[in-house]
Amino acid sequence: MALPVREQAKYWGIATAVFILLLWFLGNVILPFVIGGALAYFLDPVADRLERMGLSRMAAVVVITLVAILIFTLALLLVIPTLVNQAIALFETAPQLARDLRDFLSTHVPSLFDPGSAAHQTLTSFGETIRDRGGEVLQTALSSAASLLNIVVLLVVAPVVAVYLLYDWDRMIAKIDDLLPRDHAPVIRRLAGRIDATLASFIRGMGTVCLILGTYYAVALMLVGLQFGLVVGALAGLVTFIPYVGAILGGALALGLALFQFWGDWVSIGLVAAIFVSGQVIEGNFLTPKLVGSSVGLHPVWLIFALSAFGTLFGFVGMLVAVPVAASLGVITRFVLDQYKDSRLYRGLDSQGDE
Repeated sequence: MALPVREQAKYWGIATAVFILLLWFLGNVILPFVIGGALAYFLDPVADRLERMGLSRMAAVVVITLVAILIFTLALLLVIPTLVNQAIALFETAPQLARDLRDFLSTHVPSLFDPGSAAHQTLTSFGETIRDRGGEVLQTALSSAASLLNIVVLLVVAPVVAVYLLYDWDRMIAKIDDLLPRDHAPVIRRLAGRIDATLASFIRGMGTVCLILGTYYAVALMLVGLQFGLVVGALAGLVTFIPYVGAILGGALALGLALFQFWGDWVSIGLVAAIFVSGQVIEGNFLTPKLVGSSVGLHPVWLIFALSAFGTLFGFVGMLVAVPVAASLGVITRFVLDQYKDSRLYRGLDSQGDE
């Protein structure tokens, strides 16, 4: 006999509370495990395909690990040094860029430097806010961004966790399935399948989209000759999974740098703008429909809200779990709505007579 609804709600509420408390108190501790689990989830279909080709699970994991090490080594030798050098150069030239911006604005928008203008007063207030809060922001960034030891631990622990989870993935899923309450197992399996389909479409699809767009932006900006094009392109591609943010952030940064570097050369500035416009056209019309699909069910506003809320409450770990939680809540909400529409509460007392 199934438990009453009130008892079920109590147990599911306890499970939700435990999940939230774990994120709240153990966020930085469980970060490598969250990343390792995400990597294992991302790579499980590859391991399954290798198994269908005749390899054992162990052999499939070994092949995936060796390929990952090879790709990481090539990136470490070829791409990362250039990326780091450009990032350092960008920070070093930031003061000069700020001076150039001031000279540019004083020449073309002199009203900004008129003490009596509203624009000048607004900028002054904004600058005082940055000055007053800058120390706090820097201190927060230094304290929240893990120390060098924590970064090394993250880089070592997360791949190890991913390898172990990838090897035991199918057994873990079977074990979890065996622990499901028998009365609700079919419904939970069906919901889990929908959540998995949503996550697979979004995470794996958007991961591929981010990689393609980041490569396109970086290569195209470097071919145009934009300084720090690799950094800007990589940044724009990295945050593409947040709707519109990648294009807006990357486009604004690239155009700002292009205005300083190519001022007067409107062809080059136009090419930089065209790169991001074409990137958005390619993403919206080809990449996202083909790789992500239109039936994911994650509305951009809902996704942005989830990322903002979980990021504010739980930090970086919260942002990592925001997409899975948002997808799960979306699937559960649609399921509840379907149940409601099939209920007598929605259809009314005369619904049986209509059938």
